[in-house]
Formats: sequence, C-alpha cells, structure tokens
Amino acid sequence: MTAAAKNPSDAQTPPAVEAGYNYGYLNEQTKRMIRRAILKAVAIPGYQVPFAGREMPMPYGWGTGGIQLSASILGPDDVFKVIDQGADDTTNAVSIRKFFAKVTGVKTTERTVDATVIQTRHRIPEIPLTDGQIMVYQVPIPEPLRWVEPRETETRTMHALEEYGVMHVQLYEDIARHGRIATNFMYPVKVNGRYIMSPSPIPKFDNPKLDDSPALHVFGAGREKRIYAIPPYTEVKSLDFEDYPFEVETWDGCCALCGATDSYLDEVILNDKGERMFVCSDTDYCATRRSQGHAGPMAGREEFSELTGDKQKNQDKSE
Repeated sequence: MTAAAKNPSDAQTPPAVEAGYNYGYLNEQTKRMIRRAILKAVAIPGYQVPFAGREMPMPYGWGTGGIQLSASILGPDDVFKVIDQGADDTTNAVSIRKFFAKVTGVKTTERTVDATVIQTRHRIPEIPLTDGQIMVYQVPIPEPLRWVEPRETETRTMHALEEYGVMHVQLYEDIARHGRIATNFMYPVKVNGRYIMSPSPIPKFDNPKLDDSPALHVFGAGREKRIYAIPPYTEVKSLDFEDYPFEVETWDGCCALCGATDSYLDEVILNDKGERMFVCSDTDYCATRRSQGHAGPMAGREEFSELTGDKQKNQDKSE
C-alpha cells in the first residue's frame, strides 16, 4: 500500500489528462476571456462583471459558474480541493473533483493547507486561508438587491449611484418582526467601502473570514453569467446598525466528534427516536482536530468509529 493510499487526505496525483479533452475542458479563447473578467473583477472589488458563460457537462445550479472559473485558472502545478457545505465527500464535491482530475490532471486534496485552489459551495474553511490561495465560489444568485428590486436595469442603476438604502430597510424589517437581524445566510456585505455584494449562500458565520483575508476570493454565477471578486487584504464589512451590530451564530455545545467550540456546526439526526448531535460542517477541520487527539462527547460511540478512525486502529491492533 502506498503512502497516499494510507492517508487519503494527502494530495494525490491522478492519471494524465484524458485524450479528447481540452486542458480544463474549455477552449483557450474562453479561458482567456474568463481570466480577463476575473482581472476586471479584482480591479473593481465587489463589482459584477458580465461574461459569456459556456455550457458545462452539468446542469445550472450545480456549480457551473465556479467550474468555469476553476477551469480557467487551474495550472499543472496547482493542488485542487472541492467542498460542498464544508464536506469533501458529498456527491457534488466528489464529482467536480473527479471531473477536474480527468480534464486537467492536477493533484487533488482534502486538506485545506495543501490546496492552492479551493472551489466551494456555501462554506469557507475553518482553517485560516493563506497568501497565494484562491477561493472559487459557486453562486446561484449574484445580485444582493434582487430580493428588494427584481428588475435588472434598476439594480444596475442602484449600484452605479450607490443607492443602497433599501438594503438597510430590509434589515430593519427583520428587526421590527423578530427583534434582531434574522438573515442567517447570503448576508450582504460592503466591499472596499463601495459596492454591496452577495457573499454567496455562505452562513453569516463565515462573513468575518472575508475581511482582510490574505487569499483571493472569486465568485462565479453560471446561470446569471456574472463574476465578481474580493482581492487579498480588502475591507469587507457586513451591513448592520450601530444599535444592532452584526453578530454571528453561536452554539451552546461543541462538535460531538472533535469537541470544537469555534467552528460552524451542522445538526445530524441519528435515529427515529429523535437523537441528534452537532458536528463540524468542515470535515477537514474536524478530521485534523481528531488526528491531534481532540475528542468530542460522542467520539467513543461504536457507530462513529469509522469517522473517528477508532475502527481502523482496532483492526490494526488485532492484526
């Protein structure tokens, strides 16, 4: 057994690019056009740049915008990671990872620290990003004003004139109804003191990670054919009020597997009796903590032995 097989989280080198495909699936002219749009988006943080999106071998809503961005920026020396709501092992993440391994031959990984390009749906990794890393976001609806003004011609004018009062009215309506700002995901942000931007459907728990981040964040909407970006070390401020400041979600407990109290937790129903547990949404972060010896209150249960690695340890001892 090879070292890579023993530790599946290590970067793995797939076979060479399959014959019959362009590198990255898209042709070179299309990739050049998308890279130009990315450069414009980086030059104007938060501004939605239109681009001529292409048909991809999957339906809209499954990450076609993010896939086109990844196809345009991935190089032979990159290490690629894909997460879907924080997990590396979901259907969407696995299929996209295999797709790019097939059409680019790049190394893939499940470790955040090893990746140079990370494509994500609805999460930002818990492990802090570093210089040189690129986050590629799959975005269903890029327009933050869509919920208050459905007409595209009007929203473009509002962005141009910086007429963003309606966004604060929307937040105020939350306070009037619920006594707090109840928006929990796709929470609008102001980038570089100018454009209001949708950070994709990430939970507002992740919004602070965008502010002054050393990584480049690029957002792609395939159906809407829009690209926008947050350059490294850019100010990103979540909208709020002086008397109702922006706050992230908190949990009373910790991750049932690794004991983390600082990560975004998902609720998992365990059985028909209603038993439940909360676990880290970021599977790499959870696995890293467990490998360091951290354990949560349910880590010792037999049904979770495969997740915690105890089952494999017991098999190794018996052999």
